[in-house]
Amino acid sequence: MPAAGEYYVGLMSGTSLDGVDAVLADFSSSSPRLLGKHFQPFPDELRRELLTLNQVTPDELHRCMLAGNRLADAYAEATHALLARTTIPATAVQAIGCHGQTLRHRPECGYTVQIGNAARLAELTGISVINDFRSRDIAAGGQGAPLVPAFHDRILRHPGIHRVIVNIGGIANLTDLPPDGSTSGFDCGPGNLLLDAWCQTHCGQPYDADGRWAASGQVLPALLEGLLAEPYFALPPPKSTGRDLFNADWLQQHLTGTEAPVDVQATLLELTCRGIADAIRQRCTGAAEIYLCGGGARNSRLRKRLSELLPACRVDTTAALNVDPDFLEALAFAWLAQQTLQGRPGNLPAVTGARHPCILGAIYPA
Repeated sequence: MPAAGEYYVGLMSGTSLDGVDAVLADFSSSSPRLLGKHFQPFPDELRRELLTLNQVTPDELHRCMLAGNRLADAYAEATHALLARTTIPATAVQAIGCHGQTLRHRPECGYTVQIGNAARLAELTGISVINDFRSRDIAAGGQGAPLVPAFHDRILRHPGIHRVIVNIGGIANLTDLPPDGSTSGFDCGPGNLLLDAWCQTHCGQPYDADGRWAASGQVLPALLEGLLAEPYFALPPPKSTGRDLFNADWLQQHLTGTEAPVDVQATLLELTCRGIADAIRQRCTGAAEIYLCGGGARNSRLRKRLSELLPACRVDTTAALNVDPDFLEALAFAWLAQQTLQGRPGNLPAVTGARHPCILGAIYPA
């Protein structure tokens, strides 16, 4: 029998659409312990379908439901593979915190959509599942995102150093952790999603490893200026965004068709870095340390450019804080599941703009 603990699984599949990050965590002590981690790539067909469903398509309600079933199967497979790497049986896990796959995020219209069929996932794993974390915050007038700043505040705040945590997934978001102030956070703009899509189209690769292709091109000043003129960048927080705004059609509107593809890639990398750096300069005055997580943290060209744009700050990954940058977001949703089961709020109204703290999520018992 495993030692007594508060065991939770966290599952995260984000706007990068690469697959499922799965973690097993023990929250029985003051500092969470990461007991296991696993990455489950999406099958190419599922990834293509999810990408297509981000746009209006024929028969999309039926297709969304079928995709949700397939996601539940992928989430269950990831959970079984994760637990097989540990000594913790499914019967000892309190709950799975499953973010689900975002297909629409329209807080200005009062809704957000994450699919994944939590009932099916509970049936397949024999573990209680908590999902739909964002809807209650939106119902309370918030953006429903970002939610991870509450967890960053819990485990990464320093009593004497002003830190900023930047998660670079498909979208980039930051958490500001001033030692003498309240936590804040918001979505900065594109992270990897435009970079990945452009690389896939022109190189046949799912992403630009280490930003090498981007590094071989030249930033196009006029294109960059046009991209940065997007009104979203100038909006004050609270704010959140996604593929509803930043997508291939949005990029195409700014292109003349004469640009060399490699130069567009270089410009898109600069856009991601400028979106992050400008947000930190404008909204995180006095920041001394910047820690990156998410897939973009592995892009050495991106890290180097952020260091150049923020010369007064230390720029590193959360690995320097003993937190795996690839699995921090999944760990956050394991924690959010615990918050839900224990009847504690999971949102930060100062971040999302909600009228009050909310207990988040819908519970599907095992």
